[in-house]
Amino acid sequence: MADCQLVAYRANGLNPIAIASQNPEKARAVAKRHEIDRAYDNYGELLNNSRVEVLDIAVPPDVQLSIIRDAVKHNDHIRGILAQKPLGMNLAEAQESVRLCREAGIELAVNQNMRFDHSVRACKDLLDRRLLGEPVLATIDMRGIPHWMPWQQRLGWVTLRIMSIHHLDTFRYWLGDPVRVFASVRPDPRTAKKFPHEDGICLYILEFANGARAMGCDDVWAGPALEGAESDIGIKWRVEGTEGIARGTIGWPSYPARTPSTIDYTTTAEKKWHSPRWEEAWFPDAFIGPMAELLIALEEKRKPCISGEDNLKTMALVDACYQSAREHRCIDL
Repeated sequence: MADCQLVAYRANGLNPIAIASQNPEKARAVAKRHEIDRAYDNYGELLNNSRVEVLDIAVPPDVQLSIIRDAVKHNDHIRGILAQKPLGMNLAEAQESVRLCREAGIELAVNQNMRFDHSVRACKDLLDRRLLGEPVLATIDMRGIPHWMPWQQRLGWVTLRIMSIHHLDTFRYWLGDPVRVFASVRPDPRTAKKFPHEDGICLYILEFANGARAMGCDDVWAGPALEGAESDIGIKWRVEGTEGIARGTIGWPSYPARTPSTIDYTTTAEKKWHSPRWEEAWFPDAFIGPMAELLIALEEKRKPCISGEDNLKTMALVDACYQSAREHRCIDL
């Protein structure tokens, strides 16, 4: 929140007016850094502030539902909620959050911020304009070593609900909803020394009704780079269509260094590579996307493209990956 969301909000002219944290001293320090008027000792006090119309919840998934339960009681002034992904511990919790907000008349959006990475969004534009023709195959290959949060050890999660959820949601964004998935996982040797888990290195294949296929490799081991070997870190993606190819990189793994994502594409019509570039990077610049989408949706009285209802399909896909890996079979969605 301090290094990405609030940086992006301030850079784009938004007006955060209050903040709260489990650690009040941290809340006050962040408020001072970002010139926020009020830092509360707890989120209950923040919810009572009638000036707060939109709530940005950035907490671990095992406590998010309880905050949403409290927040919907303040629907006299709260109009929208941007919730962190994953939207709860599982699909059932996500469904409960969606139900609570729907019944309270509060618009719920989910911070699936990879949809607003510049190369991901550019690829979506190519697909929407049919410049690539019919999609045939999409792939995302991640070799990265994330900074794991302490709460992940408490939950025993590593990759599927934390990293893969971005890529699974991106495949849905690009290609629509798959009809089945097959996943295979194994522990990350490095993280396994810290706490037990099943979803360290994750491989998955998505099948779509129109014949398209998608494949992801989320490798958070990435070889013994921290143990002395040279590193080979990065994220590459590729989308092949009947009339063109798009390929790109995601700059996130080098954060906090500013590394913009990239895209290159070629079509049968033009028979050459195009390579647009930009200065902005996913972290922190793309974090304006989810909040801006929620605010515009509120203004236009419509559902945001990252609505809680839409996100249930991403949560179902993540749960299906866990089931597939445990049962060693394809799962119909």
